[in-house]
Amino acid sequence: MEQYTIKINGIEVTAPKGTTILEAARMAGITIPTLCYLKDINAIGACRICVVEVKGARGLAAACVYPIAPNMEVFTHTPRVIAYRKRTLELLLSNHNCSCLSCVRSGNCELQTLCREYNVNQDAYVGAKTPSEIDDSAAHMIRDNSKCILCRRCVAACEVTQGIGVIGANERGFKTHIGSAFEMDLDDTACVNCGQCIAVCPTGALYEKSNIDDIFAAIADPEKYVVVQTAPAVRAALAEEFGYPIGTNAQGKMAAALRRLGFSKVFDTDFAADLTIMEEANEFLHRVQNGGVLPLITSCSPGWVKFCETYYPDMIPNLSTCKSPQQMFGAILKSYFAEKNGIDPKNIVSVSVMPCTAKKFEIGRPDQAANGVPDLDYTMTTRELARMIKRAGIRWDDLPEEDFDQPLGESTGAGVIFGATGGVMEAALRTAVEKLTGETLARPDFVDVRGVEGIKEATYNVAGMDVKIAVASGLANARKLLDMVKSGEKTYHFIEIMACPGGCVNGGGQPQVHANIRNFVDIRAERAKVLYSLDEANTIRKSHENPQIIELYKSYLGEPGSHRAHELLHTSYVPRVVNKPM
Repeated sequence: MEQYTIKINGIEVTAPKGTTILEAARMAGITIPTLCYLKDINAIGACRICVVEVKGARGLAAACVYPIAPNMEVFTHTPRVIAYRKRTLELLLSNHNCSCLSCVRSGNCELQTLCREYNVNQDAYVGAKTPSEIDDSAAHMIRDNSKCILCRRCVAACEVTQGIGVIGANERGFKTHIGSAFEMDLDDTACVNCGQCIAVCPTGALYEKSNIDDIFAAIADPEKYVVVQTAPAVRAALAEEFGYPIGTNAQGKMAAALRRLGFSKVFDTDFAADLTIMEEANEFLHRVQNGGVLPLITSCSPGWVKFCETYYPDMIPNLSTCKSPQQMFGAILKSYFAEKNGIDPKNIVSVSVMPCTAKKFEIGRPDQAANGVPDLDYTMTTRELARMIKRAGIRWDDLPEEDFDQPLGESTGAGVIFGATGGVMEAALRTAVEKLTGETLARPDFVDVRGVEGIKEATYNVAGMDVKIAVASGLANARKLLDMVKSGEKTYHFIEIMACPGGCVNGGGQPQVHANIRNFVDIRAERAKVLYSLDEANTIRKSHENPQIIELYKSYLGEPGSHRAHELLHTSYVPRVVNKPM
């Protein structure tokens, strides 16, 4: 590939043809600020914060979209550039709700950070503000356009990453705002609650609906027995909220923090991930051996499930009837655990910590109350848990490493990798292959399904049968894969789909990462490394070898696919019709 050498602030940099000034500057150890740019999905040069001076060029250039050229000379922080950026920030503030002290993003807001760095005058430009309303119609999030800076990152995440496009820029000029077609409430659109728009928002314009106050109140109620479960991906990201590097394992400190928050029991959703594999692998084998509907498609991701119900209702029969691990755990907690410990299920408050905002929608779905009470009462994101810990005055650095409670805290390596794209598939294969062949896998690693590629596929010969599998993450990729299946271009036996790119480690409820990092570091891969290292270190790496799972079936469920297992652990789906404006 042709290489160009340029100078940035007098420093020579050599980069491939097509590299932008923004990318070349990063190579030279220089960060150029941005507000709208997101690598691969939103290179529109709209915010004008990334402007630089290019010798010989007229005007200032937007570094995020301006390609380098041979012998180019670039200056990133001249007085002219700094004054331009400062004025742009002050103009943004002139139409911004600056209630920073009460904003959920205070201290972690990209706009706030830049305003502090450029010493802006908040009142430099005073005048009318664009009228805005708060949309809190959806189950998972709130949109406050008074804090929106029209960067359009959320629009790009919805349209490009997820292939849904239920939001966009409405009106023009001073009235421009982000909203849904015909100003519909978000809940009336085909939104799947994935929260990828929240994950990329640079300000407090988008944030999840919080259950923190309700959970604190439940913990303080002496009549309630409040139990918490934590998803595998949470431990791979929570430490970031306390200043630790991306890719830090927070499992031990997380368990300790939850115990100090006052939860009666601290359990691991990985236990239910193992349980999911037992049911899902059994379902897969049953379909293969009895002519059932294939390909079987996983059902762990509620954003994906809602996407299927909305956009591919004809493929609902392909969905596994298994509940997600979160819901399975809640069902077992309020049946098996309640009976074993003599607790009235009505007095149990079941809480989950998830990397996913769609879980807030999932707990309200029909057919998610197996024992006559909701499987889950509250679910909070990784971000919400961090806020709880900080509000309670718990010093993260001083926390010891502690284990989960038993018996619902025992899990295998297969359970923990659920949080990475391909993890559910790999975990299922570890069990399904051994069930089909009757032989023990020497190495239970199926590396073909690992990695952050949007679509992965592989074929494994199992007991004389070629089992064709595929894995997709990100709903735009899911759409591509399903269209190939429907057209007959591709044929598979088993498909895993995760709504969020890279899987749950990159869920809409995970810690928000500044664009300067997100654009140059693959946070999906770094967080996934945590899960795969935990898997490798686990002495038990297959779900069907989990001793607590074995005991659960022996003493309570009977066997995978039993009548009781179906009552507690399986669910149903319905085609969804998007409401149309009158």
